[in-house]
Amino acid sequence: MHQRRRGPHPHPGVPGRPARRHARGEGRGRGARGRGRRVTQLDHRTLPVPDGLAGERVDAAMAQMFGLSRTRAADLIARGMVLVDGAEAAKSDRVLAGALLDVEIPVEVDPLAVVPQEVEGIQILHDDSSIVVISKPVGVAVHPSPGWTGPTVVGHLAAAGFEIATSGASERQGIVQRLDVGTSGVMVICKSEHAYSVLKQAFRDREIDKVYHALVQGHPDPLEGTVDAPIGRHPKADYKFAVMADGRPSVTHYATLEAHRFASLLEVHLETGRTHQIRVHMAALKHPCVGDLTYGADPTLAKRFGLERQWLHAVRLGFTHPDTGEHVEYSSDYPDDLAHALELVRSAD
Repeated sequence: MHQRRRGPHPHPGVPGRPARRHARGEGRGRGARGRGRRVTQLDHRTLPVPDGLAGERVDAAMAQMFGLSRTRAADLIARGMVLVDGAEAAKSDRVLAGALLDVEIPVEVDPLAVVPQEVEGIQILHDDSSIVVISKPVGVAVHPSPGWTGPTVVGHLAAAGFEIATSGASERQGIVQRLDVGTSGVMVICKSEHAYSVLKQAFRDREIDKVYHALVQGHPDPLEGTVDAPIGRHPKADYKFAVMADGRPSVTHYATLEAHRFASLLEVHLETGRTHQIRVHMAALKHPCVGDLTYGADPTLAKRFGLERQWLHAVRLGFTHPDTGEHVEYSSDYPDDLAHALELVRSAD
């Protein structure tokens, strides 16, 4: 890892029921890892038996109540996925009127399908015929991925009626950049094919000014510098990354804006855009983002300042507009949890 001092950055800135048996590999909304692999989720349904089906076999009643074939109903019963009044059923059992039929039906779903769903907290900072710029809240993924069942930016835009460029993989059409689920801030999504092509190339050519603020533990030395260290997937934990000799080239520029007793507020400019790049590089300097327990942050300090995620926010994004050719810049204010934590850090001096 190379850390070096540097001069001013060219773009300076300031601031309760019985357990069931399940077929192997089935689970509640959790699927196998891997791109495009379909996963099984369980559709849970509970209905009382109507008077007209009193005395029918359980499989026959299920077929009529849930629109299943008798064969499918019998299979679910045999797999222990059907309860009658809380007790596991046999297909030849007879049902009584009013009995509660509790059924779990495995349903195959595509983990990469975009589900339209409006997300509270996503702010539209700019919208025109080519791009839409948003401020993403914490806890929201940019696009669907295996293992993620929460809200997404693309799902919100679909639900809100935005028409996004069709370029890119189906689950991330129009996406030219990403922010971690646990990172908030400004990002751009492309609405036109032309904008997608132009901005995709601009990100590739490192012509986008990506500015973050990070509150890190301690005081980096030097107070202003550059981290040039390749990043790859962690050899022992595939959910995180690390500085690795055989990793991808990664360059992070930082400057201290505020130095406090327990932590320092940094402005960070990314030259590259690797997954978890700022978090990995700050941890490599032994100054992890406050609250970033995944990368070695002090849990006691995180609790003291009320943080349940890393203190990291994408504050500004600047680029040449794909249609007008003019330089545009968009910014996002600190969300409440980060602003509150920073005030606590300041008051602890």
